[in-house]
Amino acid sequence: MSYEKVTQADEVLIGTKQTLKALDLNSITEIIVAEDAEFRIIQQVLTTAEAKGVPVHKVDSMKQLGKVCGIDVGAATVALKKQ
Repeated sequence: MSYEKVTQADEVLIGTKQTLKALDLNSITEIIVAEDAEFRIIQQVLTTAEAKGVPVHKVDSMKQLGKVCGIDVGAATVALKKQ
């Protein structure tokens, strides 16, 4: 289901750095996190999202998440941008 949200979103931010920047700017509605990502990579995103009350949805594969974003590598996190 969350893969569908990514494909249907008007604008997505791919990767932990972009996700963290968008969290700081309060410019996203939700975050998609790959369960197979290393915890040390996604830990700050999860903590910040919880503190800001941004919903986090999990998917099973970094590779598949990157694929639905249109990139050739895996993605640990994807943020859905506010309209």
